[in-house]
Parts: sequence; C-alpha cells; structure tokens
Amino acid sequence: MAEGAEHRRSNTPNTPPGHAHGHEHRECTSVKERIGNDKQIIVIKVGTSSLVRPEQHTLNISNLARICETVKTLHNQGHHVIIVSSGAVAVGCQRMGLTTKPKELARKQALAAVGQVHLMRFYEDFLSALDLRCAQVLLTLDNLANRDQYLNARNTFAELLAYGAIPVVNENDTVAVQELRFGDNDTLSAQVAALVQADWLFLLTDVDCLYTANPREDPNATPIYEVEDISRLTADTSSTGTQWGTGGMATKLTAGRIATAAGCTMVICNSKNPEAMEQVLAGAVVGTKFLARPHQRALRGRKRWILAVPIRGTIYMDDGAIRAVKDKKKSLFAAGITRVEGEFNAQDAVSLCDTTGREIGRGLVSFNNVELRQLKGHSAKDFSAALGYNAQPEVVHRENLALLAGTEGGYEHVDDDYDDLEVVHKVGGGLQGSKAAGVQGTTSHSALEMMEATALLSAAQ
Repeated sequence: MAEGAEHRRSNTPNTPPGHAHGHEHRECTSVKERIGNDKQIIVIKVGTSSLVRPEQHTLNISNLARICETVKTLHNQGHHVIIVSSGAVAVGCQRMGLTTKPKELARKQALAAVGQVHLMRFYEDFLSALDLRCAQVLLTLDNLANRDQYLNARNTFAELLAYGAIPVVNENDTVAVQELRFGDNDTLSAQVAALVQADWLFLLTDVDCLYTANPREDPNATPIYEVEDISRLTADTSSTGTQWGTGGMATKLTAGRIATAAGCTMVICNSKNPEAMEQVLAGAVVGTKFLARPHQRALRGRKRWILAVPIRGTIYMDDGAIRAVKDKKKSLFAAGITRVEGEFNAQDAVSLCDTTGREIGRGLVSFNNVELRQLKGHSAKDFSAALGYNAQPEVVHRENLALLAGTEGGYEHVDDDYDDLEVVHKVGGGLQGSKAAGVQGTTSHSALEMMEATALLSAAQ
C-alpha cells in the first residue's frame, strides 16, 4: 500500500529539516523516522476542568497560560509537543451566556462550533507570545478507523512536528454522529499518542494522582505513584467527570491501556501544577505513572491502528481461548466464545474480554453478530451447516488481533514498515495477499504487585 504521493517543497525559512531545496522526498513510514528517533514526542491532554472555572463559568486564563509556558519549556528542551484540548462546548456555553451544558446533540455541536474558534484564539495568542506556532487538528473517530485516513493523519502530524509547530487537537464535534464522544478526549489523546509513537502522554486533571480510595471521603487513602501492570489494577470506575466534561476514571484507564500497549508511558497529574511534567521527565516522582510496554514489544503498524478502530461489540472468551490468544499467539476460534454482545458487521472491531469483562485485546471480527451468535461454542466443522456456506475457521485472525498492555503472556513484534504490507486475510481457508510479520518467542512479563485496594480517581477530567 503506498503511503502517499511524492511532492515538492520550496526552500523557505520554514522548510522543515530533511527537505532539501528542489528535491522530492518519500513520505515517511513513521513519525519518528520523519523527525528523528532521538527526539521525544510528548502528548498533553488538557481537560475541561483544567480550562474552565466552574464557579464563574469562565475560562481559566492563568492556568492555560502556565500550560503554554510549560509547552515552551519542553519545546526548548528539544521535545516535540502535541496538545489535545477539551473545552470547546464549555467555552461555547460561556460565549452564549449559558450556565449549564445542554444535553441535546445538535445544541452541543452548535456550541462546540462557537467555542472552538475562541479556544483556538487563546492557544494562538499564548503560543505566539512565546514565539511558538500552533496548528489546529480536528479529528473524528471515523478518521482514525479508516486506514487511509489514519495514515494521512499520521503523515500530517509528522510534517507539523518537523516544522516545529504545536498541533492542538480536538474532536471535530460539529460533525460527530455520536454524542460528542471519541469516547472522550482521554481516549482521543491516547489514540493520538499511539498514532504518532509518542514517548509520553500526560493527562492533566484536577487531582494529584491515583489513590487507593477517594481522598475526599477516606482519610486513609494513599497515593499510587506507579502502575506497571494496568490489568492488575482493580479500579472503581464510578467516578465521572464534571458537568462541563465527559471523562472520568474509566476513560483514563482506557486511555492507559491504549497508550501503554503502543509503547507510551502515561502520567496522571494535576493541571494546577503543569510544571510537574518537567519534573517527571527529569525523573521526579509526581502523579501516577503507567509504565509503557517495552519499546521492542510495543504494538506497531497495523496492530497499533487496530487500537484506533471504534469498538462495535464485545466477545467473551473462556479460559482456554484466553490462553491460546495470550500465551500461544493463536487466532480466536468460535469454540472458545461464551457470549456475544452488540451489533456489528464482518471486519468491524470488537473488544475481546474474559468472562469477568476484563478486556484482553481488540480485533477485527470475521463474522457479523448474528452469525457469531450461531457459531459461538461450536467447532469450525459445524460452520457450513449453521451458516449454509463454507466459512473461514478463525473468528479473529491473529494478524487482526491486538493484545492490550499487561494482558499478554508473549508479544508479537511487528516492524514499522508493516504499514506498507498487505493485510492478512483468510478467505475460504487460504491466505491471500499476505506478508506475515515476524513473531518473537513467548516471554513472561513481570508485574508489579499492586496493593489489594480499590483505586479511585475522584472527579477526574
């Protein structure tokens, strides 16, 4: 699959490094290839609660200024920075004199259109005052779910970072067909971090870190500073965002699973102290750090993209299927499926869970939900009688299956240039157009012995 057409650039003062005057270049196969592997990419998610003063219903100008000043410091240190910013609807409400956020989709979309231009004006003013150039990037879930658009978005980010610009990302709320949810900007920031191969993802929120219980209600709550294995973290996800935001504890853990699986370290810290990001990069223990899957084991190429495809349903697996998928690097077969939820078509993305609902991975399914409900628990030899035609035996082929961090017993290593290879398809029992990626041997992954407590991030956004 071609990455994109070659093109020519003029030799101007803003020509990014690597663009020689009058010479054509091939678009890169990864962002790190374009900007250099020695450069760190940092994604900063700024939540609505970090931008809005709820008591006055106004923008928190001083906090936004400090965040931009921290971006300047990081940029001066040689890092590439991307901002994922919430707040468009809240700023739109402020501009229109509303004290509560409406529930109707059309009204929220209209307010997002009003608020986005004003929000970007503030970012432009602050960053320009600091001698930085910013760019607006609006994404929808469908943009990243479409493979070609995903690669185009990646190339755009690569060029923006090569120019030294600061991309400011938000969901394109005015055209969203669902309730302004990517699910939310926690998830969007993790998807962007995976897309650009970010080294760090900082979620700026209104608490200092993750706690064993809600510190506002339990005086014995203690902070959790490091999470090595997110799958071992038993979390109370009842905490939700503020009236202005859409996030909460559950969305941050989802973001953590996506980011760490892609090789990105995620940190939750307080937006009132944005300078904490500099301290974390210098080695200080601030906030809660979710350790990334080691670089050589991080999801790459197509499997990284699968994390960005919207989930349409859920497949629950028995213990035997989980062992085969996790430890033996096998495809998922119908015999190991215990339950099917949701409505989906063939080649849609589904969440793969154990019987308790813990997400193990995500994959592109070979059957629609109606067919799969007929096939679950059955051997492949029964498919013809159940469906009336000969079907491939795999429900999710292993090349279309991405394990989340902390769940795998072994890892598949897929080179970055796998983006340019044909997708592996099983059609009628035969592999067609396939170029299989290499597979490393199964290894064990040590996990931090997490404290036997319920982790709660209160009022997070």
